[in-house]
Amino acid sequence: MMIPENEQVVLHKKKVIANREISPGVFYLTFDKTGDFVAGQTVAAGVTPEIEPRLYSLASGTQAKTMSILYIVVEGGALTPKMAELKKGDKLYVSKAFGTFYGSAWPSYWIASGTGIAPYYSMFHSGLTKDKVLIHGGRTLDSFYFADEFKPLFGENYIRCCSRESGDGVYEGRLTQYLQEKNDLPPDYKYYLCGSSEMVVEARDILINKGIPFQNILAEIYF
Repeated sequence: MMIPENEQVVLHKKKVIANREISPGVFYLTFDKTGDFVAGQTVAAGVTPEIEPRLYSLASGTQAKTMSILYIVVEGGALTPKMAELKKGDKLYVSKAFGTFYGSAWPSYWIASGTGIAPYYSMFHSGLTKDKVLIHGGRTLDSFYFADEFKPLFGENYIRCCSRESGDGVYEGRLTQYLQEKNDLPPDYKYYLCGSSEMVVEARDILINKGIPFQNILAEIYF
């Protein structure tokens, strides 16, 4: 995600606690907390004051003593290759949390593509898993981040949709295809969408065509 034009954010220098590669080119970065937050919110993060920061959904529980984000290294990018070089004790420039993509106790579908799983991981670790269904779309089997934690708790309510590979218990196809084929989506649930603009727009249209009220659909787009 990029910082919207005319949006002012104040960056605070924080210490890196860990920067772990959890899948090829995908990192889970943990750092000192900038303040309290609501599961689903974002922070702006950068490695120096000179390089423009970007927005990342927080991927840690609200009660944790630290904050974490999930990011993918963009080859040739100005920020993420440098972010991937950060080590424990290094400095990171981070804003306080903001945004309104709030998790709640309401029965919900959490729908994500790629690193769009991050806010749901925060909601997961913030005690908001009751009456939730998690649908995660990815191109390859190694893109289902945190699956080992999700599977034991969600069971059949954790659906992995893989568009390029097949695997045991994995739906073969895009998550929008899965939604298109599903005919029992409850209209009184909330539907959270987080991922690429293409996925969010397509999934929203599918949900509306299946009778889901527009006001029950919440979206966060990753650029």
